Amino acid sequence: MNEIIFLVEDAPEGGFVARALDASIYTEADSLEVLHQNVREATDCHFEPENKPKIIRLHFVREEIIAA
Repeated sequence: MNEIIFLVEDAPEGGFVARALDASIYTEADSLEVLHQNVREATDCHFEPENKPKIIRLHFVREEIIAA
């Protein structure tokens, strides 16, 4: 695996939650800086060094509700 993609959403209580699309990895953080660290650490823990992806991609999804 060359790349892993995380879907990042705003957490209801504030901050962010991130989950990998092709692996069972989930993490959360209060800031983007901490999210970057947590995603790297979670990826390191999940994969063996020889199988670890070279690129971590964060895909931000934001839900917005507007009146009709």
